[in-house]
Amino acid sequence: MSKTYQLNPVGWMSQLSQLEVNQLTTATDVSNSDYYRVFRNCCLAVLNSGVEQDDSEALFEQYKDFDVRLIRKERGVKMELINPPEGAFVNGKLIAGVHEHLFAVLRDMLYMSTKHQQYQELGKKELDGPLITHMVFDMLRHANALSSSEPANLIVCWGGHSIVQEEYKYTKAVGYELGLRGFNICTGCGPGAMKGPMKGAAIGHAKQRNKFGRYLGISEPSIIAAEPPNAIVNELIIMPDIEKRLEAFVRVSHGIVIFPGGVGTAEELLYLLGLMLHEQNADQEIPLILTGPEDRKAYFEAIDTFVGATLGKAAQDKYQVIVGDAEAVANQLQASQNKVLNYRKDKGDSFNFNWRLHIPEDFQYPFEPTHKTMAELDLHLEQDAGSLAANLRKCFSGIVAGNVKAEGVRQIHKHGPFELSGYPELMAKMDTLLQSFVEQGRMKLPGSTYSPCYKLKV
Repeated sequence: MSKTYQLNPVGWMSQLSQLEVNQLTTATDVSNSDYYRVFRNCCLAVLNSGVEQDDSEALFEQYKDFDVRLIRKERGVKMELINPPEGAFVNGKLIAGVHEHLFAVLRDMLYMSTKHQQYQELGKKELDGPLITHMVFDMLRHANALSSSEPANLIVCWGGHSIVQEEYKYTKAVGYELGLRGFNICTGCGPGAMKGPMKGAAIGHAKQRNKFGRYLGISEPSIIAAEPPNAIVNELIIMPDIEKRLEAFVRVSHGIVIFPGGVGTAEELLYLLGLMLHEQNADQEIPLILTGPEDRKAYFEAIDTFVGATLGKAAQDKYQVIVGDAEAVANQLQASQNKVLNYRKDKGDSFNFNWRLHIPEDFQYPFEPTHKTMAELDLHLEQDAGSLAANLRKCFSGIVAGNVKAEGVRQIHKHGPFELSGYPELMAKMDTLLQSFVEQGRMKLPGSTYSPCYKLKV
């Protein structure tokens, strides 16, 4: 017998025009199968919050009888859940944070659909670079994520979802020090190094009697099932794809901290370094710190060696490595805060959305990893550092997809590992780095047996 629960709308979704209701119900109708499937899967991921699992396919299989429907009301819509995960309820009542996140999914799915169509009507079939940036801005503004009351205090934290307890405790310690200094936290919203800084900052905020701490989680449809929102997230935004998610991170940030992680973390680092190496971003103030426990020095040395051997000394100069000192990380970001603020003032830029940051189109257009597109990547050293960073970013993004994203996992099951080929020296360096991630258990959650979704060919 099916169990059903009806939810009243919250936040912006509590007041909708009939035009918006029509757009919403049309976009999420079962007959619109592709769009409905994405919406349904995002809702299921949110309901799975707090569960340590990074296998999207297993989640969908476990709850294949789950469904979600929208019920039209005069002032808006209600959401009906059919056979949802019981872990999202306490004594038969849906957890408040999960309730909010479900309607954040609804908000962003509606907005993604309508805004994407509007931008396409402006000219090109595929969005060009400036229009993509405007779309990212629109979605963040619509979600009230561009607060103007506390400028230059949002720190983006990147790092792995599969980390050991020592690393997790360190991410909490850094978050705590940041929270004591009034910083808010933005992460990819999942477990591990995405949850730790938020949890630590929440304690720091509580000690300072800061009742308005922000814990902003930015996800996208293809990763949210593998990295469901953690319980600390109080602002959830779902961008249309990984490229817009990455752009949202860097445009809202006032500083970036990178903790130990696997290929997803390497993808994020390569993305940011590719931007910072561009001549139009030479004067940008983007504090970037790589940090972890003291005994993870070798991990960062391996990352630094790879960056130096591929992108060069100029890329290495864009970041600072601090190990075993959470307080020093927070103090360094606090010391950089005025530089960031003064740069925005001098350039007349927004305090809360970095419009001046130039993002080349190769970093903005969605890359769909398939066996064909992965095999065609230009993985040679005879190209400028920005182009190489873009291609390496795509390569690592494809490996993330093959590891944890439902569509990528299906491709690997059907056709075998992605085959990557390129310059022998570069392939050797990639093999060394990727193998270190495998040996350290950074590809999948502990307890999982990892079978590589890639094969390197010289």
